[in-house]
Amino acid sequence: MSEVYAERRVRLRDRSAAAGSPAALVSRPANVRYLTGGSPPGAVLLLGPAEDVLLCPTAPGADPADGRVDELLRLVVLPAGGGDPAVAGVDFARKAGADALAVEEHHLTVARHRAMASVAPGIRLADLTSGVEQLRIVKDEDEIACLRIAAEIADQALGELLESILVGRTERHLALELERRLVDHGADGPAFATSVATGPHSGRPGHRPTDRRVEEGDFLSVCLGANYRGYRCEIGRTFVIGTTPADWQIELYDLVFAAQRAGREALVPGAEYRDIDRAARQILTAAGHADAVAPLTGHGVGLEIDEDPQLAPAAMGKLDACVPVTVEPGVHLPGRGGVRIDDTLVVRQEADGGPELLTITTKELLAL
Repeated sequence: MSEVYAERRVRLRDRSAAAGSPAALVSRPANVRYLTGGSPPGAVLLLGPAEDVLLCPTAPGADPADGRVDELLRLVVLPAGGGDPAVAGVDFARKAGADALAVEEHHLTVARHRAMASVAPGIRLADLTSGVEQLRIVKDEDEIACLRIAAEIADQALGELLESILVGRTERHLALELERRLVDHGADGPAFATSVATGPHSGRPGHRPTDRRVEEGDFLSVCLGANYRGYRCEIGRTFVIGTTPADWQIELYDLVFAAQRAGREALVPGAEYRDIDRAARQILTAAGHADAVAPLTGHGVGLEIDEDPQLAPAAMGKLDACVPVTVEPGVHLPGRGGVRIDDTLVVRQEADGGPELLTITTKELLAL
């Protein structure tokens, strides 16, 4: 994998040089990991005019969640009390002869930026903007393979939960069990805080589990994801507990399912981000649920669970092939509950079979 990380660093260096900065300093952990294979706590990456250096406040540990740093990359561990690695990185760039350094201003505090500027007043600090994030949007097949495994783990954990007795258990208990099952099946951990929402809570995006107990007739909405080798997927499903679904539950579920299917079918290379959102949103809006729909229909996934692109009404840009995204429309009716259906897919050319569905747990409205 060393050549993969080296090639990514070359692409970023070329982009930075084209903008007038012969060196770049990357501090955002996910971006450091993308360029080096690992993200030891507090580490920053200097793409220097002469060589690349990973500066760490302490020696990298063996935690698999931090990844494995490219062994061909120069690693510098600062002495105890050596200060901020980002500040040290600016000093390294100065000694290497750089007159300008691109930094991730969106990740830096004002105080940290000032400290970096003070150590080398002769270096012009420019903004790298979202240069690394833009490189991360299109995934290679190794990255997609990690996402595929993460999705399989999430499907397994959810499938096992559906086979257990649910009535009487709390949202919080079910969320903890799901996260344990993710680890049991090989995940480094959950991709994000698992959401379990029952009854009137169901359908809420990002609901934080409570001590409410599952009751017969409830909608049960679950959203979880696995982190596998740093790559994070997402799946969300809604079920009915212990009885035949009521007419209003069937009607609402069928509506959200139709919206989710429309969003999935719109995932073609060249499609506008906002058109994906529109395909799903217009179905829910036409049914009178405009005020109950989330602000976006989906988003990119990868080393972070919420990446570019954003599939939202005002989003600008077009989809490329090999971009993994979620499609997750939902409707929440205050006081009653709601439905959310969420899949992770990879955009593919039509000749390659169209969108690749990574999360395959049934979307049938099951009575558990």
